[in-house]
Amino acid sequence: MVCYSVLDVTPSSEDWIPGYLPAANARVAAHGGTYLARTASHEQVEGGDQPAALRIIIEWPSKAHAEAFMADEAYAPHLAARSRGSVSHHYLIEGRDDLA
Repeated sequence: MVCYSVLDVTPSSEDWIPGYLPAANARVAAHGGTYLARTASHEQVEGGDQPAALRIIIEWPSKAHAEAFMADEAYAPHLAARSRGSVSHHYLIEGRDDLA
């Protein structure tokens, strides 16, 4: 079943970004992921204010693919750099409708 990563990322420093982007792009592709959106152009239309500089959506062939990406040893140092240099939240959302 398809799965989506939804992230909000607000950098607190930008020194990690040049090394992060090529590595993340390569590791996402290696695990079958496709970026659907990576943008600072977003608008919150409901709920309490949840500011974020960037919103990112990645489509994965399955939850296992997303989890393999997150556990990838080649990605680990880049994830650590992003974690140190930003406030980030990452959600995995299965592509199904539990309310249908």
